[in-house]
Amino acid sequence: MKAPKPLFAGLFVALLAVITLPAMADVTLPTIDDKYVSVQEINPTRDAGYVVGDKLERTIILTVRKPYELIKESLPIVGYEHRFRGQVSGIELASIDAEEEKFSDRSVHTIHLVYQVFKSGRVAKPAVLRGEIVKLRLPGKTEMRQYRIPSFNFRISPLSVYGEVNLKNELSPFIPPFTISTTREQQVFKIAAGVLALSLLGLLYILGARTWLPRMGGAFAKAYRKIGKLPDNEQGSQQAIEMVHQALQQVAGHSVFGNNVERFLQEKPAYQAARPEIERFFNLSRQVFFDAKTPLDLGMPTRDWLRKFCRHMRDCERGLTPEVK
Repeated sequence: MKAPKPLFAGLFVALLAVITLPAMADVTLPTIDDKYVSVQEINPTRDAGYVVGDKLERTIILTVRKPYELIKESLPIVGYEHRFRGQVSGIELASIDAEEEKFSDRSVHTIHLVYQVFKSGRVAKPAVLRGEIVKLRLPGKTEMRQYRIPSFNFRISPLSVYGEVNLKNELSPFIPPFTISTTREQQVFKIAAGVLALSLLGLLYILGARTWLPRMGGAFAKAYRKIGKLPDNEQGSQQAIEMVHQALQQVAGHSVFGNNVERFLQEKPAYQAARPEIERFFNLSRQVFFDAKTPLDLGMPTRDWLRKFCRHMRDCERGLTPEVK
């Protein structure tokens, strides 16, 4: 039984298309007018120092204006090995990812390309990611145009140095010595030094007993220094209590006793945190001068407690508002 002639004709046309497809892919087409196409490149950040096995990532943003549209089948094919001047370049397309965004007057194609180097030599040699050629057409027509994406030049380095290299002889006298930039390290050092200086200044302000900084020459700061020089005995304790009374009077502007502590705190709210210690001080003063038979348990020698109390009050007058225990 003979096959119908139309069937043979269809098979012949399909076979002819398959045979001629590679040849048509290399046909040089007229270049499209630049007003219809624009391109933006995002190339690798460096153009040297690549060795065999390294990958170069490149992004092409291709804008095609209507009425033309991109023939997606003309995009580069994964695994295709470029040739330069008839020789295999050793650069292979490892992967491609294309995204399309359509607008009323144009379409934007974002093409992510990853190339891999399969070439190595004894010395550094120039290489190129060739200008890929894409094809465009008018919808409903057979007329096609092509557009060449700009190439990217770089250099491939050997995996190891071939032979002996004398650096002294290799360096040109016109090239200055290579220097390492320490700008970032210097900036970090300056910032760290500034933070350290501020921290030490703050620590000195909190713990210091001198008067050369603002608000460091208060009444309790002076009492704190003087009490530290008194003897650790009954007479020294009495003198220390009198110094504290004088400091309270100087801060309040009037005499302060156990029965008007509330008035003092209302006039000087910065000392509210030290209320329990102030009341305890007046109990200590009453016990030392008037009721020696009822000792007050301070947990430490009287002079030491008074000095600690003055330190808390000094912090209050400096605006530090410590938590007094």
